[in-house]
Order: sequence, then C-alpha cells, then structure tokens
Amino acid sequence: MIEILEARPGTSVQDLGRTGYAAWGIGPSGAADRASLRLANRLVGNAEDAAVIEVLLGGLTIRAAIGALIAVTGAPAAVLLDRIGAGRRDGPQWVPAGATLSLTSPPEQLRSYIAVRGGLDTAEVLGSRSVDESSGIGRGLRPGDILEVGSHTVGPPLIDQAPRAGSPAGPLELHGIAGPRDNWFTAGALATLTTRPYAVTPAADRVGVRLTGPPLRRAVTREMWSEPTLRGAVEVPADGLPIVFGPDHPTTCGYPVVAVLDPASADLISQCRPGQAVTFRLRRPSVRLSVSPRLLGELAQ
Repeated sequence: MIEILEARPGTSVQDLGRTGYAAWGIGPSGAADRASLRLANRLVGNAEDAAVIEVLLGGLTIRAAIGALIAVTGAPAAVLLDRIGAGRRDGPQWVPAGATLSLTSPPEQLRSYIAVRGGLDTAEVLGSRSVDESSGIGRGLRPGDILEVGSHTVGPPLIDQAPRAGSPAGPLELHGIAGPRDNWFTAGALATLTTRPYAVTPAADRVGVRLTGPPLRRAVTREMWSEPTLRGAVEVPADGLPIVFGPDHPTTCGYPVVAVLDPASADLISQCRPGQAVTFRLRRPSVRLSVSPRLLGELAQ
C-alpha cells in the first residue's frame, strides 16, 4: 500500500492507456512518456503496461506502508529517502516499510515515473487504470490518497541499472511521417516546417503542445470536416502554428493534420519545457491512400 503525502497538480496514475473507444469520444490517455513508463516497469519486474505514478515537475512524497521495490525514470528529479538520503535513479531500490520517498523538481524535462513492483491496483475504467480528467475518468492524486499494490509482475527484476541519455545540445529532432493533409499546405510551408526551428510555448499539457515559430501557409483554405486523430498528430489551426497532440487529445479535429510523429518522438515532446526548440524531420509515405472519414474512425480504434 502506497500513501500519498504530497502531490503537485498534474500527478496521476497512468498505464499504457485505453483503446477502442474513440468512436464514443474517449481518447487513449495513458503515460505521456510511454518509454519511461515501460522502463520503470521493467526495472521492477512488472508487466510493461502496469500502472505507475506519473509525476509532473516533482513535488511528490509517498510512504510505503509495507516494504516496496520501486524504480524512478523519466525527468531527472532527485530521489530522497526519508527526505534526506539520496535514492537511486533509473534503477530498482528497496523502500522499507514506513519509509518515505520524495521527488524534487527536476532541472530539465517535465515528467517522472514511479513504478512499484506489482503495479498499482487502482480501479480499471474501460480496460485501463489511466486517469483522463478531460474525459471525466478519475482525478489527479492528492495528499491522503491510498494506492493499493497489485500482482502485475512477469518475473524477478533482471536490470540493475538503466543508462540515461543526456539532453541534446541543440534543438530536439522530432521524426514522423508527412500527412495525411500535407497537401492542404503550400510547398513552401512544408519546407518551412522541416527546415526552421519551432519552440514549445507555455500552452502545453497532456492534451497537446502548442508551438511558436513561422506560420504554415495553406494552399487549401476551405473549411474541412472533423476527422479522427491520434497521439502525435501535428494539427495546424487557423493561425498556422502547429499543435502536437498528446495522450489526452480529442478524438477528432477540425483543422488539417500536416504530419504524425513517430511514437518515440511523441514521447520526447511530452517532456519538453516552454522555450525548448524542436525541429521536424519528416519522411513521405511510400503509398498515399484516400479513405473516408468513417474508415479513418474505424482504423483509429
């Protein structure tokens, strides 16, 4: 059993999200940085989709009612045991019964992940334990909350230490595929998107990350029907400035999507702070199909 003693807003329970409900207006949710969630679970011998605590900008303190094996990944927050001793990062550590574990505010990135061996056994909603406040599913963690620990393990922990890559010196490269509506933009706009840097604005959360930079000009100016969308989609509203959708994104959008990020790049941008520079590296699809919005909705499931 894990007790929440301190929790900054934005801290919640997440797993790999829910699928199959886009037609009902319910997005996938799940961890913003899925690679960090998977790593945390592997470090303690959990199933990769076990529920963990996603911590926004540190400020979390938990108490283990009984001894627990815990791993912390993601943003490099300092790990404190009983508020004084230095804990481990990116490796499993034993937290004795009654001891506390705290995360300070990280010097870079946004979100840290705490996995407990056995996984968090919170209530499932539509096949997932992920909190999605934008859809009214669950709420963020608050002081006094109690989290039960489950038995979602796959074997003993086999990794003692996971290396952590350093932050890039320059703009962060985001890789993806152009389309499906890149033909709604001028050739110059696509050149701009892939050669000029953009920056993350303060208008960034689990729904999406707004960017600032040179606006993208459209070749097709008429309104479009709302279409299904997905995590990592780069939507361009009327002002021409891209928005990259996150895990709590809406299930449809009414502006053209110029590109879709690869899963790893969707994880990367979820950790970007305001002011972080990003560049897009897009490849063209080898085959371009024309499909109906109804079929797109079915594929999004």
